[in-house]
Amino acid sequence: MAQKKYLQAKLTQFLREDRIQLWKPPYTDENKDISLALKDLAKKYSDKLECCESEVEKIIEEIRCKAIERGTGNENYKTTGIATIEVFLPPRLRKDRKTLLETRLHITGKELRSKIAETFGFQENYIKIVINKKQLQLGKSLEEQGVTHNVKAMVLELKQSEEDVRKNFQVEEEEQNKAELKEKRIQRTKRGLEILAERAEMVVDPETTPYLDIANQTGRSIRIPPSEKKALMLAMGYHEKGRAFLKRKEYGIALPCLLDADRYFCECCTELLDTVDNYAVLQLDIVWCYFRLEQLECLDDAEKKLNLAQKCFKNCYGENHQRLVHIKGNCGKEKVLFLRLYLLQGIRNYHSGNGEEACEYLNKARQLFKELYIDPSKVHNLLQLGFTAQEARLGLRACDGNVDHAAAHITNRREELAQIRKEEKEKKRRRLENINSLKGMGYSTHAAKQALHQASGNLDEALKLVYMGFNTGAARAALRVFRGNVQLAAQTLAHNGGSLPPDLQLAVEDSSSTPSTSPSDSAGTSSASTDEDMETEAVNEILEDIPEHEEDYLDSTLEDEEIIIADSAFLLHPHCPAAECPLNLQPFQVLWGHKDEI
Repeated sequence: MAQKKYLQAKLTQFLREDRIQLWKPPYTDENKDISLALKDLAKKYSDKLECCESEVEKIIEEIRCKAIERGTGNENYKTTGIATIEVFLPPRLRKDRKTLLETRLHITGKELRSKIAETFGFQENYIKIVINKKQLQLGKSLEEQGVTHNVKAMVLELKQSEEDVRKNFQVEEEEQNKAELKEKRIQRTKRGLEILAERAEMVVDPETTPYLDIANQTGRSIRIPPSEKKALMLAMGYHEKGRAFLKRKEYGIALPCLLDADRYFCECCTELLDTVDNYAVLQLDIVWCYFRLEQLECLDDAEKKLNLAQKCFKNCYGENHQRLVHIKGNCGKEKVLFLRLYLLQGIRNYHSGNGEEACEYLNKARQLFKELYIDPSKVHNLLQLGFTAQEARLGLRACDGNVDHAAAHITNRREELAQIRKEEKEKKRRRLENINSLKGMGYSTHAAKQALHQASGNLDEALKLVYMGFNTGAARAALRVFRGNVQLAAQTLAHNGGSLPPDLQLAVEDSSSTPSTSPSDSAGTSSASTDEDMETEAVNEILEDIPEHEEDYLDSTLEDEEIIIADSAFLLHPHCPAAECPLNLQPFQVLWGHKDEI
């Protein structure tokens, strides 16, 4: 299959270079049938490629038929407004993975999904459609979503490959429930991430309530502009969830999460994305996901994404990784990312018919694989010392395979991280205490947070800001009346000589005597409890996939890469003699990490 794609790409390249239009004479007659001139063309190109003439002729004929079909579709669209969509079906439908579907563009996403399901034999609720790297929104029209004539649409299946041939009603019902559960998982992922991101803007006890925070590569919290913080948290959260699905090889569920992460990252400033490696890693993961779904041809900008990843790595790590080595002391662990980058660049070039470029990148990947390969006995030695397999792999790559150095590296990192977590925990505890102290004086949560922020976390300075020289009792009363609005409270006190006017003093007395609960409050307890349980379930599902190690995204057994490199050696053998040889994100506890320095 891969060799056929290579030949298709190479022949398309030759046809463009020679400016040959197969849909016109002398290659196509007036009845749109094949002519003898095409055989001569096949002979010429088979000699050039050193391939079987009949195979080349067959592929050229396929290209010719598709060109005629596309031309007919273009004419039809101009005269009738009926667009053609190129539908890429799941890999299990080997015979006809790619086919054409005609539709008008004013229909909704739901109507298109129904049409695809009916045409290709899917059950509607079992599939998702991805167009232009975005999930198709069911409630909007195709035109509103930027769907155009000749666009590519990828079908993702949410059920097992054999389900559609099962006839037993009970089994089908069970499988439908499974598909619905998968859809619910995706929706719970979205809700859980939104809840965790929203909690970062609230005051919560980190001991009892998990929430999202952003940290650098050492695990220390960093400040992000409020305008970007939520988008960044959601981007990183969706990315981490997508990576969890990638690990479990659930690529059909992983892709929507990764595409959502890409959407939220695009809401962040370019300066930030250029100085952290998170966005570069996401680009790799998206291309990898399309590749594992065997739908790389659906990703028109795979080359752009890979080039973007390479550029981000260079900006983040420095030329020849100097900045990375300066900050972290080594670059061995990050080389895993470059192995995957070179591998995907080689695969993309091969599918595009660029044999020499593919050979160059795949040879880079092969050499890097040899460098990163870890002797299993060394991992075993570190396991005997009480380290995890993940720590062992990361430590050995950071220390060029030296077991003693790796053990010392892992131990030092454990101690550093424990100290950082202790300091961060204490910092958050003090902040929560300070906010609660200000709230006890009558300030709103927002006012307390704002005052502490302006005072860089110093409670005494925050009190000076909110009291502004007024009598403590009067200041508290004014803040209670104006619900923590410092500016209104200060203006009112200043206008009235430092005290509240009589009518507002009565309002304070009335509010202090009002019961804090009411019958209606308790009446909604059952419903609130149910909602709370659902939120807890959504949050817990996110937390389950937060990796314990802050460098989890750099850890790989390289098993998949080894298989692909071995396969590529076979494919590239005629084009590359050297191919004969076979062969971030920073989560910690309940906090998401983010590299501000790397």
